[in-house]
Amino acid sequence: MTGVAAKKAAYRRVLLKLSGEALMGNKGYGIDQTIVDRIASEVLESQAMGVEVALVVGGGNIFRGLAGSTRGMDRSTADYMGMLATVMNSLALQDAIERQGGATRVMSAINISQIAEPYIRRRAVRHLEKGRVVIFAAGTGNPFFSTDTAASLRAMEIGADAILKGTKVDGVYDKDPVKHPDAVRFSRISYLEVLNRDLKVMDSTAISLCKDNNLPIVVFDFTIAGNIVKLIGGEDLGTTVGG
Repeated sequence: MTGVAAKKAAYRRVLLKLSGEALMGNKGYGIDQTIVDRIASEVLESQAMGVEVALVVGGGNIFRGLAGSTRGMDRSTADYMGMLATVMNSLALQDAIERQGGATRVMSAINISQIAEPYIRRRAVRHLEKGRVVIFAAGTGNPFFSTDTAASLRAMEIGADAILKGTKVDGVYDKDPVKHPDAVRFSRISYLEVLNRDLKVMDSTAISLCKDNNLPIVVFDFTIAGNIVKLIGGEDLGTTVGG
């Protein structure tokens, strides 16, 4: 960690957005502790560079609200279940970070006072300023809004320099690179082009929020160990959405 601390960070404050599926590794369900421990290690290395780090993680490895609603469940009920899944993932990340010596706070948009603080913007900013990793759980606290939208909202509320969105591909392509070997990766793309091409970087509400507030989104391959630290250290990885 000493060598990393000597590097100059490209950001002052970031929000790292991970899908719930990112936490399950090669498993079909649940949490892969090895993956969670690696995320924790890279978050702490990023902090050692002087960067304030907040996280939003989805719940798709445990329960996905939209999928539940397609099977006949009431959409609001299904979305609340998905929010609770994000709380479970947030607690797993908190545990991993604290076992490695970091300080954290889980802040939930749903009141669960026994295990998480309520989300209060000023308190969240103060935690970051004190060197704590803040993990935002339970989305926005409202059904019909994704964790992508929650990440965009929280990033703007805390004054983040960028959203770093970890995915299983190394950026944004003009078409699905898994299905199309000739797919072309963008190094930079505008918000409008993402929306017009329906490129599925984040949902349209999240992209529109970022566009309206000129908040950059950097899409990168989370599955490669060290990429979080490299990106925060200024290496040119993935695709930047902005402008």
